Amino acid sequence: DTGMLGAKLVNLPMNPRIHLHDDQEELMDSRSYRSLIGKLLYVTVTRPDISFAVGKLSQFLKKPRKVYWDVVLMVVKYLKSSPGKGLLFTKGKTLEVEAYSDADYAGSVEYKKSTTEFCVFVGGNFISWRSKKQGVVSRSSAESEYRVIAQTTAELTWARSMLSSLNVSILLPMKMYCDNRTTTYIANNLVFHERTKHIEVDCHYIRDLIQDGTIATIHVPSKDQDADIFTKALPIGDFSRCYDELSMFNMYAPA
Repeated sequence: DTGMLGAKLVNLPMNPRIHLHDDQEELMDSRSYRSLIGKLLYVTVTRPDISFAVGKLSQFLKKPRKVYWDVVLMVVKYLKSSPGKGLLFTKGKTLEVEAYSDADYAGSVEYKKSTTEFCVFVGGNFISWRSKKQGVVSRSSAESEYRVIAQTTAELTWARSMLSSLNVSILLPMKMYCDNRTTTYIANNLVFHERTKHIEVDCHYIRDLIQDGTIATIHVPSKDQDADIFTKALPIGDFSRCYDELSMFNMYAPA
């Protein structure tokens, strides 16, 4: 459909130096843009490494710009360079449930909304992830991060319930890694104040699960944040590190 059979291959789905704005030249063939984005959204089911790029591009379906089409074609070139990549599920030594949560604070240029990103592992296998713009504007990076860990907590609770229905026991507490220290302090702080008043429901929900030993929030350095691949376009070094941590495998890679 794209005529890219002979295109030069690339090793990144999105150039980290490219910034998408609505004040650029409008794309004439918007139907092809929407059609290709729809197909790429299906591909993200087994290729989480393109989730951020496709999610970002899908925000501009109404009036796509010419530069957006160039970025879409870069995603296609990246997929063409690695048709054998996918998720690999292996038997782990322990059945431990872990999650990494992160937020791109005010990442939406037009509406200043943050983006929710998290990924969940069971026994070291990557089973669930999300990269989605938040529905409300957060007034601080800590607030946007806290909304993310509330959603991540809900996802961990779902994973535990699903495994329980299959009579599978897991190790508790389930670990949730976050690179924002303020957020982890709020989650474990029993005193509410002005800074947390507007997110008290999320605070109560997370804190109850922490106190009963179901969840444990752990600070992780930004350089070890696996959810970064869903937060922003990364340079090749950081992208490769996150890719390796997501238990992905290239079946055509040389032995």
